[in-house]
Amino acid sequence: MKTGFFGDIQKIKYEGPDSTNPLAYRFYNPDEIVAGKRLEDHLRFAVAYWHSFAWEGGDPFGGRTFDRPWYDGEMEKAKLKADVAFEMFSLLGAPYYCFHDADVRPEGKTFAENTKNLEEIVDYFAQKQEETGVKLLWGTANLFSNRRFMSGASTNPDPDVFAYSAATIKTCMDATQKLGGENYVLWGGREGYETLLNTDLSREFDQMARMLHMVVDYKHKIGFKGAILVEPKPQEPTKHQYDYDVATVYGFLKKYGLENEVKMNIEQGHAILAGHTFEHELALANAHGIFGSIDMNRNDYQSGWDTDQFPNNVPEMALAYYQVLLAGGFTTGGTNFDSKLRRQSIDPEDLLIGHIGGMDSCARGLKAAAKMLEDGALSKPLAERYAKWDSPDAQKMLRGEYKLEELAAKVERENINPEPKSGRQEFLENVVNRYV
Repeated sequence: MKTGFFGDIQKIKYEGPDSTNPLAYRFYNPDEIVAGKRLEDHLRFAVAYWHSFAWEGGDPFGGRTFDRPWYDGEMEKAKLKADVAFEMFSLLGAPYYCFHDADVRPEGKTFAENTKNLEEIVDYFAQKQEETGVKLLWGTANLFSNRRFMSGASTNPDPDVFAYSAATIKTCMDATQKLGGENYVLWGGREGYETLLNTDLSREFDQMARMLHMVVDYKHKIGFKGAILVEPKPQEPTKHQYDYDVATVYGFLKKYGLENEVKMNIEQGHAILAGHTFEHELALANAHGIFGSIDMNRNDYQSGWDTDQFPNNVPEMALAYYQVLLAGGFTTGGTNFDSKLRRQSIDPEDLLIGHIGGMDSCARGLKAAAKMLEDGALSKPLAERYAKWDSPDAQKMLRGEYKLEELAAKVERENINPEPKSGRQEFLENVVNRYV
């Protein structure tokens, strides 16, 4: 159904690298076979409902710059927003979308009214999914925007807020299940603290763990087959965020016995805020067996906050998708564009152009990553660097068959005096650049 919001723009098509059409794909051909799989099935693109349709273009120094016909309204405008959203998903050929409850339903005066509104819009979404074939990659609850969450959701000092948060999560998990969502995400937007003067860390960790255990228990109770994902984010908005990065979250999951039940939704911009690279966070999640899904965006490296810009750095993306492919690729997860227009990009077609550029860049990155894997461009030098660890004696060390004093005697007896070998970093960086 055409809403008129995008004028007479037709479905975005692949036109090849030589195309100069801003409303066409140059590198993303969904049917192209890469490493034995269709490109669409590798990338599993999703559009973020919140940044594309709920965000108004404001910043800390100024308010709304976008003029959208669905703002400031009740259910009818929420349905108009859904009409435009599914039209855009279809124009892009994006197979998935993601949402928070507050993005899609009008805000009610009570929890019961919020639930009623969400259930009504979920029924509407179900119709739209049936009409378009677009699916839900994941749903989540917004437990950070309303003032009731200013001191946290699960970590709040008020147990009534904890209970309200739990109830909201339940409604969002029910919505995700009804819509056939393939994952459920938790982002602790206010799970952290500003000052230790009014914070009991031990209590708040236990509260957060109790909430996550309840989520896992409810997943099994309702027969939800998707993954439960936690999305790490440092610094913003709270000064000390409990879900700082993959390592921090993994330590938390391990402490509370959740490491086999919960995986990670990892965002590029959040990795940068934590002082890491995107590929570092992905590799660490792989190493711990908790990789799940990604939010693909980028930050402005001159700004100190999460700017959520559309991705365009192909070398960085190639290294990220290299880690995704090393993990075996996506199973329930995918590539969600947690990306928003710049506040001066006010035209409807800018929404399409931002996603087109991001999808093209992702395609280039994934194809480069797949070729590096196929050629062994990085794996062969890596195997050579660690080759001595494959010797029988080195394996004995790893198995614990040497005691410390026995190794000391061995080094002295055999006059072991190793010389360092080059890590060849510059060579490997040049290898990567040949693929991108």
